[in-house]
Amino acid sequence: MPPKMSIAVLISGRGRTLKNILDKIEAGQLDCEVKLVISSTPNASGMQYAEKANIPVLVVERSEFDNSADFNNRIFSLCRRARVKYVVLAGYLTLLEIPEEFTNRVLNIHPSLLPSFSGKGFYGRSVHEAALKRGVKVSGCTVHFVDNDYDAGPIILQKVVPVKEDDNTDSLSNRVLYDAEFVAYPEALQLLAEDRIRVEDVPGVAGNRKVVRILEPKQ
Repeated sequence: MPPKMSIAVLISGRGRTLKNILDKIEAGQLDCEVKLVISSTPNASGMQYAEKANIPVLVVERSEFDNSADFNNRIFSLCRRARVKYVVLAGYLTLLEIPEEFTNRVLNIHPSLLPSFSGKGFYGRSVHEAALKRGVKVSGCTVHFVDNDYDAGPIILQKVVPVKEDDNTDSLSNRVLYDAEFVAYPEALQLLAEDRIRVEDVPGVAGNRKVVRILEPKQ
């Protein structure tokens, strides 16, 4: 059998996305191996899932570094050392600057249908609060590659869920998480594991834009 795709997972909180990824791997539904988990805080309860799975866990706090360059160098040097192919942001709340060699190798999932409710300050509950305030009829999530602009990297895939009339922030947040994010992230990772994703330049009216093309399964 070919080796599984190696990933590092970065967390900041409860680690529900990390647990979902590990559950999919254990169930044989995701051809990945989590080689390393990095937490932005020693208080992240999600580290327990990595420890139970005997995955190395490291805490790298932004406050320990004098500048963002040193902080970024530390994060990505650990990923290089672990020889991971992709870096997966799973509720990671610390801003990263993506080195050129990691272009289209860092993924994130955003709890809305980008470009809606995106950019600086839009994360977690604030996204769902904004969606409800706007009165949207559908919401969902977006898996995308990360570049050095907020929520602006090439979109890999999106999943849609309905917004109900009696929704509040908690109910919408849970629906997006369980019905969209928990499906979309493993699906995107499996597409990468099967080498079925290509990022391409497409000439546009305002210049070149990058889009993700998903290839058909190999026969």
